[in-house]
Formats: sequence, C-alpha cells, structure tokens
Amino acid sequence: MINKIGKITVYVQDQEQAKDFWLNKMGFVLKFEQQMGPNAKWIEVGPSEDEFTTLILYSKSLMEKQNPSAVAHPSILFSTTDIESAYEKMKQNGVEVEEMMRMPYGTMFKFNDQDGNSFMLREDK
Repeated sequence: MINKIGKITVYVQDQEQAKDFWLNKMGFVLKFEQQMGPNAKWIEVGPSEDEFTTLILYSKSLMEKQNPSAVAHPSILFSTTDIESAYEKMKQNGVEVEEMMRMPYGTMFKFNDQDGNSFMLREDK
C-alpha cells in the first residue's frame, strides 16, 4: 500500500518569504515551482535533489478560501545525523531555535519558520 511519505503541506502567509527561508536559511533545494493563477504558486522544496519527500509551501489565504478546516498547524519532525552542527548552522542563519532537548530516546530541538510555524529536528544515528 503506502511505501513513502510524498509531500507535506505547510500553509504560509507569503510564499516567497517561505521559499527564501527554506532555501537560504535551511539549505533546502527548490524541487518544483509553477504558477497557480495570478496570486499563488505551487512550490515544493526538499532537503536535497535526491530526497523523495518534499514540503509544499502553499498559500494559507488561498487554502482558507478553498477549505478552511484544512488549515492547521503542521506537525513535522525532521531528521539529522549531526544535531550539534545543525543547531549551530541554523542559529548562524538566523533561524529561531529553542534549547536543545536531550532525552533518553533522542536529542532534538524545536525551530520556527518565517510564519512562526514550529518544527522539530531530531538526531537519528
């Protein structure tokens, strides 16, 4: 049946600001971009060219018109193999990060995007 997570939608106020955040602060790559009428684009970004799973940076105001109940806070947990390096790099890039949490089941921290959406980064070894 299902063998991969394909796309995760993040609803954003300004698609260009969101694209800038993910490409220039987080080091993601632009996987796909296409105009969707006069006021919105379909924008997909991912951690690398080879990664299958992408984030769709979708217009929050457009989705609120299309399906208001769909606009919810995303719950996304990203993975890294070097949490210390990722934490320092994100801080250097001006990403709002919270304190590192060192738990028996893993080390992780929360970070926010340009719209204040909260995400988690966890070390997987």
